[in-house]
Amino acid sequence: MTKHPDLIILEQKPFNAAPPLNLLRQAFITPESGFFVRNHGSIPEVDLVNYRLSVTGNVQQSLNFSLDELRAAFPKRTITATLHCAGNRRDELMKVAPIPDEEAWGASAISNAVWGGVWLTEVLHKAGVEPDAQHVAFSGLDDVEKEGRKFHFGGSIPIAKALNSEVLLAYEMNGEPLTLMHGFPLRVVVPGYIGARSVKWLSKITLQSAPSDNYFQTQAYKLFPPDVQAETADWEQAPMLEELFVNAVICQPADKAILSTNLILVEGYAIAGGNRHIERVELSLDLGTTWVQVQLLEKPQPGTWQFWQHQLELQSDTTELIVRAWDSQGNTQPQNLEQVWNFKGYMNNAWHRVRINKSQ
Repeated sequence: MTKHPDLIILEQKPFNAAPPLNLLRQAFITPESGFFVRNHGSIPEVDLVNYRLSVTGNVQQSLNFSLDELRAAFPKRTITATLHCAGNRRDELMKVAPIPDEEAWGASAISNAVWGGVWLTEVLHKAGVEPDAQHVAFSGLDDVEKEGRKFHFGGSIPIAKALNSEVLLAYEMNGEPLTLMHGFPLRVVVPGYIGARSVKWLSKITLQSAPSDNYFQTQAYKLFPPDVQAETADWEQAPMLEELFVNAVICQPADKAILSTNLILVEGYAIAGGNRHIERVELSLDLGTTWVQVQLLEKPQPGTWQFWQHQLELQSDTTELIVRAWDSQGNTQPQNLEQVWNFKGYMNNAWHRVRINKSQ
C-alpha cells in the first residue's frame, strides 16, 4: 500500500516518517497509509518460501516454523495496540539543548492498529520454558550498521511480560497481511512498551537468562537524567527503556494556529504504559493554575491510546493551551521539558503546550 502523501519524511535511508498531527487524529485505528515508520536499517527483502521462525535457547524443545505452519499450529488472536516511538516529541527537547545524531520526531511518532497473529505465550508454552529463562530476545532480518559493525536489529522483554496473553506475533495489520514496511511476514507487538521492542521482520526468538545483548537493548534505548552527557554516561548502569510513560498531546488546534473564534474544539490523544490505562485528561488555559477535565471518547484500555476532546471558550488573555494526563495508578506528567531532557531525547512526557494566536 502506498503511504499517505502528507507523511512527514525525516529520513529516506533508513526510511523514517510520521503523519502530521491533524492526519494522525482523524481515526482511532490508524490506516496503514498513515502509520508512522521507524527503521534503523534497510528494509529487507523477504523470501516467504524460505522464511523460517526459530524458537531456541532455554526451552525444552526448539521450534521452527514457516509462516503457514505457525498459523496452522496456533489459533488466531486479535488485539488493538498502539506503537509509540521512544523518541516521540524529541523536537521539543531539542529546543532545550542540542541532541545530536538523533531524529527530530514531533508528537506523531505513534499510531494504533488492530493486529492479528498468535500469542507469544502459546508459542513459548509449546516450546517449554525452562526455569532459568528470564528474558525473551527477538531478532529481525534487517541489516543495521553501528559503530563499524553490521548486525540485525533486536531487543528483549522480561519473561513475565512475554507470558501474558497480550504480546502478539503479528502477521496481520488492520485485517490485511503485514506490509513489508511494517514487518512482513511477522513482527512482535508488545503493548505498553516502547516501539523498539516490537521487532519487525522477526526471524529468531531466544529464551535466555539475561536481556538481549543487541546494541539496541544494551546501549541505544537507555534513559539518563538531565545532568548526564554522552561523555559521562554509564551505559551498564542506566535503565533499559521498557514501559511507556503516561503522556498526552494536543493535536488540534496546531501550535501557532491563528484562531478566528474564541469557541474552539480541542482534540488530542493520550497513552499510558505497561498494563495501565488513561484515567483522566485535563486542559489548562492559564499556564497550569487551574485545570478542566476533558471527555474521553473510548473506553480506556491498557496498551491502546485514548482519544479525547473538549470544547472551550478562549479567554482574552489566553496565550497557551496545556494538556496533562493521569493513568490508572495515579502517575501524571512532569511540568517542564527541563525535567525530562536527556541527551538521547527519549520519553518526553512533559506537559504538552500549544501556543495560541487570535486574529484581530
